[in-house]
Order: sequence, then C-alpha cells, then structure tokens
Amino acid sequence: MDPIKIDDVLKAVGGVAKNISCKEINSVVTDDRAVKKGCAFVALKGERFDGHDFIQSAIEKGASLVITEKEQLLVPQIVVEDTQRALLDLAYLNRSRFSGMVVGVTGSDGKTTTKEMVSRVLGSKMKVLKTDGNLNNEVGVSKTLFGLDSSYGAAVVEMGMCNTGDILVLSQAAKPTLGIITNVGVSHMENFESRDGILKTKLEILEYMPKGSTLIVGGDNDKLKDLILPNHKIVKCGIQNKNCEYYAYNIKTDGSKTEFDIRYGKNVEHVLIPILGNHNVINALFAFAVGIIAKIEPKEVARALSEYRGIGMRQKVFEVGGATVIADCYNASPESMKAAITSLMTISCSGRRIAVLGDMLELGAISKPAHRELGEIAFGFGVDLIYCYGDEAREIYEGALSCCEQNSEQKIWHFKTKEDLIEKLESEVKSGDVVLFKASRRMRFEDIIEAVFNRI
Repeated sequence: MDPIKIDDVLKAVGGVAKNISCKEINSVVTDDRAVKKGCAFVALKGERFDGHDFIQSAIEKGASLVITEKEQLLVPQIVVEDTQRALLDLAYLNRSRFSGMVVGVTGSDGKTTTKEMVSRVLGSKMKVLKTDGNLNNEVGVSKTLFGLDSSYGAAVVEMGMCNTGDILVLSQAAKPTLGIITNVGVSHMENFESRDGILKTKLEILEYMPKGSTLIVGGDNDKLKDLILPNHKIVKCGIQNKNCEYYAYNIKTDGSKTEFDIRYGKNVEHVLIPILGNHNVINALFAFAVGIIAKIEPKEVARALSEYRGIGMRQKVFEVGGATVIADCYNASPESMKAAITSLMTISCSGRRIAVLGDMLELGAISKPAHRELGEIAFGFGVDLIYCYGDEAREIYEGALSCCEQNSEQKIWHFKTKEDLIEKLESEVKSGDVVLFKASRRMRFEDIIEAVFNRI
C-alpha cells in the first residue's frame, strides 16, 4: 500500500493515541514475523494466540506503531476496543483511496476458481491484485486490501462466510464495484436454518456496492435463477438456463480440457479452458462476463481463460503408470462432489472409473442424508468402483450399497483407516483407469495420493 498519514489512521480506527512520533505508516501486519520498518502492527486475539504477546517483538523489529486493546508502557500505540474491527477499518481506509474496479466473489462453491479466472482475464489488460489462496475471512480480506496501491488497475477479493453478517462486514471493507455470487448450496449449513438463510447472507454483498452496479450470479441455481434486484443490475450465467445473459453450450471434454461456445447478446465466442467439469464452465462464464463488462476484447478474454492454471489442491489431473488421477482435495460439498463425479464420468478411458470419496464437513443436520444421497448418485452415474473413507463417508457407502443388485456390492467399499485404503488402491489401480479423489480439506486426501502415486 501507499503510505498513510497517522492522522488518517486515527480517524479510521478511533481510540487513544500514546507515544506516537512517526508521521505515517507504510504497511499493516498482524504477524510479528512479517514486520518491516515503518509498519503498523495490529495485535489480534485468536483462539490459540494473542498478538499482544508479540508487541515488544514487533517494536524491536521496526514497527512504528502498534494497535492494541491493552495499554503498553513506552510503546507508540493506539488503544482501541476491538483490534479486529480496527484492522477492517484500516483495510477500508486503504480501499477508499483506490478508484479502480473491485470485484467481490462469494458463493457456496467455486469462489477460488472463479477468483483466479477473473484475475487472469482482468490481468490481460491491467495489473490485478487478488486474494492470496483462499484467505477470504476478515483477516484475509483485510490483508488483500492492504496490498492495494496506485499501481493496480483492479482487485479481485474472495469473500467467505460461516455465519449471518460475515459477508456484510467484508463488503463494508472491500466496497465492491462489481459482485459475483457463484451459487447457493449447503456449505456451512450447520450454522443456518435453511438455504434461504444462506442466500440472504450472500446477498449482503450488495449492501456496500454502489446503486446501479452489477451482480453476476449462477443462473442455473434454483435460489438465484429468478432473483430480481431493485437497485442493482443482475447478470446471469449458466449452461442449463437458456435465458441467461451468458449461456454456454456445445460443451465438449477432451483429456484435461473443456471447450464450449458462449452466447451473449447477439454474439458468440468459442472458449477452451484447461480444466474439466461443467461447474468450471460456469466459473469461466463469470470471468468472461467480467471481462466484457471491463471492455476487454472477447477474443482476449478467451485467450486469457485458455491460460488459466489451477492452484492448490483443486482438480489437478495427472497420469501415473497409465492411470489418470484427478486430485480434487481442497473442498467438498454436495454440489462440488456431484460436479466432480460428473467430471469423472466425462473422461474417456480404457479401464475403470474409480471414485475415492471422503467426508463432507460442516453440513450440520443434513450431513447424513447428504452423504447417503451422494452414494446413490455415484452408483447411479455408473462409477465402476466406489471407495469411501471417513466417519461421515460411511453414509456414502450405505447409500451406494442400497442401490446394489445382488453381487454388485463388491464395487463399493468403506475403509476404517487410510492405510487400508492405500493398500487397496495400490493393488487395484491399473493402467487405463481414471481415479477421482474428493473430500473436505481436513481429510487430507493428498496423503493418500502421495502414498499411492508418489506425487501430488
């Protein structure tokens, strides 16, 4: 970020200033290991740490100012009631000095992939700041906004949520000029009474968007396809709903890439993305729409999407010993699980299609029926072998088993330990097979992939 005057910092966070001699700060950090000379250190309190314990370390490393809830002796400081609120206030202060496009991305699934695709598209025309990884909570969004300076033309900010009000707080800090809601599913359902509650929270993104600005939504989603907004323009993207402003058709999968045509207005553009799955076609539609809104030439948008590269543990595809492995171990919800299985079934192969499925976490009361239904879906799609691991995944096994005819139960397995699953995969997977690994991040399915295939 560009330097901020101390007077402006005080106006933003309030509180009581003591022992301050510097006239400005050049950055804001919450980790004393990231301190550099001239920065402000914000002492956050977490479940397992208290930033106040590292104030002296921050000062010794060169911090010009600390923002604290506890008065410190002989330290340049601003004492506030809530340091996390102060962090967001400072993030908004830096955001308020930026005049470029800010794209806010939220949704139950696909946020990070959409954020990456949008960044790739906008990056074909301007310098773009984007959320690092999936740092989409209050601290992560603040850190993203602190990265803004006059050299950037746009920012793409991912916004996550666990509870009502989460998106509202993030939108207040980021003040998006354009918003995206990828879908409304059941992620974090344990904290909501219904999907309507999830929709309401997602729509909090509008509260701090300018009137008349655009919200892009998944037009195939049952909670979004009929959405009407009185104060904002709505643009819908989909592959099922032909009434969407951006509609993809002629979708074809070949190896590890997907091609399709996009109809928008009276125009059509052909697009190729180096990733599988109809859900990723929709993510690409969001990015394409942003590109057109940003007045980037359609063919340049298509070129940028063709250069997309996934990050982290999201749908990596590789071959080992003639077998194709789809490693999709970052996130899992009923929607993304079904999408992953659909992708598995679209890949041509000379062997078998094997789904290795684990727990979907944070589903609350719907967890048992959701896992059971997933087993029924996997069996109904015709997956050749279904391997399940995890306490919740026992219901995937039971759901698939309930669909079995006599003697077909050998297609379906539940493993109590990773070691047993690894041993089975090592003896079972053959050249020509396609193997999908899909589970919530905390299940650490990458350990299984590494043990079986010696790579991730």
